[in-house]
Amino acid sequence: MLDSLTPVITEDEAALYDRQIRLWGLDSQKRLRASSVLVCGLCGLGAEITKNLVLAGVKSITLMDHTDVTNLDVVANFLAPHDSIGKNIAEASKERAQNLNPMVQVLSDTEDLATKPGSFFGEFDVVVVARCSDKDLLIKINDYCRSSGAVFYAAGVHGMFGYMFVDLNQHNYVEEQKEFTEVVVNGEKQKTEETKMVKRNESFLQLSAALDVDWTSPKYSSRLKRISAGYFIMHVLLEFHALHHRLPAPSMREADRCELLTIKRSLLAKMEVPEDKLDDAFAELVFGQVSPVCAIVGGEVAAEVIKAVTKKDPPHNNFFFFSTLEDGAGIVQCIGA
Repeated sequence: MLDSLTPVITEDEAALYDRQIRLWGLDSQKRLRASSVLVCGLCGLGAEITKNLVLAGVKSITLMDHTDVTNLDVVANFLAPHDSIGKNIAEASKERAQNLNPMVQVLSDTEDLATKPGSFFGEFDVVVVARCSDKDLLIKINDYCRSSGAVFYAAGVHGMFGYMFVDLNQHNYVEEQKEFTEVVVNGEKQKTEETKMVKRNESFLQLSAALDVDWTSPKYSSRLKRISAGYFIMHVLLEFHALHHRLPAPSMREADRCELLTIKRSLLAKMEVPEDKLDDAFAELVFGQVSPVCAIVGGEVAAEVIKAVTKKDPPHNNFFFFSTLEDGAGIVQCIGA
């Protein structure tokens, strides 16, 4: 689906997207203008992703969320007005998202993500799940996307921790490569630089394979020290949701902190990973949504979507983690199979 191009960019679009066209080229902007995106979960992270993709100039973006706006939502989600508390958050976020770029079609869907059939996801080029910690549901949606040809992103922000997973299946892209040659001018050697576009292909794993890692195998036991602790924080949060059908709550901080540590010890023992791989301090940092972390992870997700759609530059394969436990730096790692 991402191979289709729009026939033309109008004069108004060329003026609006002039800076972007200069950055990544006309064909790339055409690909963006032909792409349809689904963003599931209008939390603070979902709002950041939506903002960045609407400004980039996709063809259409569907905001999907069946929940109502809460007091916490209007703090994290700048697309939802303060007077929208109690209203559906996808509907409440639609107007401000549309105002960002009138040339993008902004739609809303107030149904529950879990009720959607596989055929629904085939209507989009890109599916981004920004508020879901149901591991089985994420795996199922990833499988639907693989079958339909849509690219899949799962992301989450939990306090001072955030992550992204991406599955582009088999992804073709072009990468700029500089080549230097020596020429002799007036008896002196001079270097000339030429930029060429090189075609690349990269294979991606499904989420199920990326989560199911044998840490006792020679391949991964030797890599364990270099693996981000964020991978294990993500596993603990997914397990917390599986057990309690919710995320850690600020109103239950102490009880949930103890539960997170209990889950950590059980999971790491099951994985045969040493307990000290994940510092207990993580359990203090994963409550609520912190706007700056939403901006960091949301910016990363949107940038990766743009790279996937435009087919320019190497994509992240397959995880991105951000955590203050690791010096507040973002880490890209390929994990699984």
